[in-house]
Order: sequence, then C-alpha cells, then structure tokens
Amino acid sequence: MARRPAAPKRLNAANLTGLGADRLGDLLMQAADADPILKRRLRLILAAEAGADALALELDKRLTAVAASRSRVSWRKRPDLVRDLSVLSEGVETLSRLAPAEGLMRRMVWFDLFRGLTLRVKDPRGEVADLFETAAPALWQAADAAVRADPAVAEALAQAVQDHPMDYARWIGAGGEALTPDLARRLLERLDTASGVRGMRTAVRRLADRADDLDLWLSLATPEERGSPDFAAVMARRLLIAGRVVEARQALEGALSPSPANRRWTFGRAPDGPLRLTPAWEAASIDLMEAEGRKDEAQGLRWAMFERDLSAPVLRAYLASLPDFDDVEALDRALAHAATHADVETALGFLMDWPAHREAAALVERRIREVRSPLPLKADWAARLAQKYPEAAERLLASPG
Repeated sequence: MARRPAAPKRLNAANLTGLGADRLGDLLMQAADADPILKRRLRLILAAEAGADALALELDKRLTAVAASRSRVSWRKRPDLVRDLSVLSEGVETLSRLAPAEGLMRRMVWFDLFRGLTLRVKDPRGEVADLFETAAPALWQAADAAVRADPAVAEALAQAVQDHPMDYARWIGAGGEALTPDLARRLLERLDTASGVRGMRTAVRRLADRADDLDLWLSLATPEERGSPDFAAVMARRLLIAGRVVEARQALEGALSPSPANRRWTFGRAPDGPLRLTPAWEAASIDLMEAEGRKDEAQGLRWAMFERDLSAPVLRAYLASLPDFDDVEALDRALAHAATHADVETALGFLMDWPAHREAAALVERRIREVRSPLPLKADWAARLAQKYPEAAERLLASPG
C-alpha cells in the first residue's frame, strides 16, 4: 500500500523561521522587488538597526519625496499611499524611541504632509484624514517624551501649531489623553493666544481644555456661543465642577436673552407655558439648583420634564433623589401619567422600555386606535408581550401602524 504524502506545514512565523536566514532573505528580496513599499519598509528596518542617525536619514529621504510630489493620486492608488504613509509612521515611531527629539521633528514633518495630500488625493472615504487622526496620540506621546528630555523642543511644536492652527486643532482634539495637561500648558505659554489666524481660537480652546485652564477656555467663548442654550449648559457644567456656582447661573441665564443662537427657543414660548430650552440646558439647570441647595425645585423641574417628554433617564434621576419607599409611590404615579400621555406612541415606547409590560398591555387595549404612523418596533413589542398578555400582543400586531 502506497504511503500517504506528508501534509504541508502551516504558513506561520515558526515554520518560516525553520527555512533559515539565507532562504528567508532571498524570499524577502523577491517580494521586495515586486513591492516598492515593502522595500522601503525593509530599508527603514535595516536603518534602525544601524542607529538613530541612519534611520533619520532614511526617513528624511522619503518624507522629502512625498512632500515634493505634485502628482494626483486616484482612488486606485490611494490604498498604496495609505500603506506608504503607515510605513513611514512606523519608522518615525521607532526613531522616537531611539532619539525622542529627532523623532518628534520627523513626526511633525509627517503631519505636515497632510495639507498637500488633501489637494492631490481623491479620498471620498476620508481614509487619509483618518490615518492622520489615528496617529494624533502618537504625535503627543512623542512630544511629551521629547519635551521632558529637552524642554526647548516645545518651541518648535508651538511654532507648528501657530503656523497651521486649523490642522493642529483637529489633531489636538483627536489626541485625547495622550496630550497631557503639562504639555498643553507648555504650548499655551508659547502661543499667541490672541492671534486672529483662522483656526487659532479652536486650537487654543482645545489646548485650554486639556490644560484645565477654565478662565482661558471661557474667554474664548463668543457672544453667539454664550447665547446658545447648549453651549451655555457646557459652560455652566464646567463652572459647577470648579465650584463657581454664581458664574454657572450667569452662564445659564445668558442663554435666556434673544439672540441668533437661541432665537428658535426664546420665540418658541407657549402662550400659557414656561420658556422651553434645550434638554442640555434644562439638565444643567437641575445641577445648578442642586448646587445651590434648591433640591425641591430641582425635583420639580425633573418631574415637569418627565411629564412633558416621558424621559426614562430623567425619571430615574427623580426616583433616585427621593427618600426610601417614596420612590415606589412616585413610580406608580409616573406610570399612570405615561398611560395618559397625549402621544400614545411615545407612551407605549416608554412603557415597553422601562419595562412596565402590564401597563403597556393595558395601554394597547385602550388606545391602540390612536396610533397614526407605523411602529418600527411593533413586532418586537408584541413578542415581548405575547407570553403574559397575548390578547394585547395580537391587537398590537393587527394595528394599522
């Protein structure tokens, strides 16, 4: 009986290592001859083995070539460009580990490529922009390490922000926790924060946010922003965190005067009802009342918001603020109110999600004819009601909505 041939080895790193260095080297050279990007990656790896100076020189050559190119990049060639930029980014990261200051300088040059690439790359999916945003934490990590080693390096980084504030505003925002408060403060010390260059205000505001400089952040708010209910809510929350309660009230009240930013709210007052602002403004008002010790008023506003919107988070906050055992009675009152809410679809959605299936089934039995538009979750709701309330489930499925 003939012997069965041995099964081929799996393609993995361990089995490839068994081929030996010479054989692997030949295979890599064959692959690199057919793939210029792989060849450049191998050159960077070999340069790194030789040291920081050799790697910096190799990076400089490629960064200069990409920056000098003026050729258009079609959607077919875009994946190769993204791969090439990724290889360069890996090389810069390696240099940052070997020589932090030199690595930061090349990282800034790499980010400087973005402006030119946006003019010559067809990128409807935003892949190139995403690549740079994804690399933003690496920029700030490299900057933090470099500045710790040599504080003078912060000057070059601040100049880069000053020269291209719109781009750096984006990368400051995308940097997250990698941009430390200490680094943000160092940059602010070196920037012309009053510069009128487009994008500078956004960049400075984001740096002030990272530096925990609330006064600088507040000083950058425009009159239009201060008149916006949502922005006023953000201001108030920050001031409350800082314990500046009086200023928080002033911030919220600043959105009560008619302005282009809140016109649709201030002139949307019902004839017989209170002024209605945005949910964010109302939520900040509750926090302010709590900070001022006006807990009963805060509870009153929570209940009024729930009655109006049937908001589950607002109701939970309301119940959590009640003394023990009072929450049971309050929940019964809330479910009873939901059952009579003017918008039956909103009411049914609230009761199903709370969950309060008994009350939801009763609502279906009494008011399903009031539904005027399709209910996207009708089948799901019916399935959840079917076991205990089969008649309500059938009526729900049979409803025209």
